Amino acid sequence: MGDFTHPDISCEDHIARKAQCRRFLQSINDNILMQVVQAPTRKGALLDPVLTNKEGLVEDVKVGSRLGCSDHEMVEFRILREGSRAISRIKTLDLRRVTFALFKELLGGIPWARALEGREVQESWSLFKHHFLHAQERCNPLRKKSSKGDRRPAWLYKELLAELRWKRKVHGMWKEGQVTWEEHRNVVRAYRDATRIAKAHLELKLARDVRNNKKSFLNYISSKRKARDNVGRLLNEVGVLVIEDAEKAELLNACFATVFSTKAGPQESQAPEVREEAYREDDFLLVEEDCVRDR
Repeated sequence: MGDFTHPDISCEDHIARKAQCRRFLQSINDNILMQVVQAPTRKGALLDPVLTNKEGLVEDVKVGSRLGCSDHEMVEFRILREGSRAISRIKTLDLRRVTFALFKELLGGIPWARALEGREVQESWSLFKHHFLHAQERCNPLRKKSSKGDRRPAWLYKELLAELRWKRKVHGMWKEGQVTWEEHRNVVRAYRDATRIAKAHLELKLARDVRNNKKSFLNYISSKRKARDNVGRLLNEVGVLVIEDAEKAELLNACFATVFSTKAGPQESQAPEVREEAYREDDFLLVEEDCVRDR
């Protein structure tokens, strides 16, 4: 970010009149930078651009009031950075490496009829569970549970993944001097365009199928959030705001417990009274065969 003083550059049309401004615009293109400020910052001209080399790194860009005696508008923005990834130490079963033949042999070699004879249900279940877990430990290896950051995005299909690998390879070749800067820049731009198209197609598909596939839509929306939403402030029974997490948990627990502990008062039966009425034969309409024939 800075005061570059190039008022004749049109960021929307990507053109400039003066030679110095055209060189500045060409430098932005050569370094694969993006400009995120859309509003003018001084007398209808955009003199304070904010440049970034990664889409989505800068958000909430606002052009506000002036600061002190400056004649430039104040630009406020937020830079997003990835937090340190927590190392997952949780182990889970690796079902792709299960030895089913050994598992079947271990459980099938136990005389279950004689082993469970004369035992109660709970005792039989405990015995079966013990042998089952023992066989599972021998036949089913464990693996480290993958975190959310290790999952592949939904828009990263097979062909786009190949383009990503090719882009990284070309970048390494450019570092070693095997390809020119123009070739490296063209590959980066092609991958960026393909990524934007893939994201747009995925979002359009999710929007079309939102009625039939709400789960995928909500999962995609949740993945775009930068932080999880916390429980807001709560009011207790006396109307005092509860701020601490422990107090919120106790308040919610007490509220949920009332569903099972509150005793309903005696209620009067709302069943309508059934009146028994005796109908005489004269109350019904009698239709004789001669009347039907005449009709």
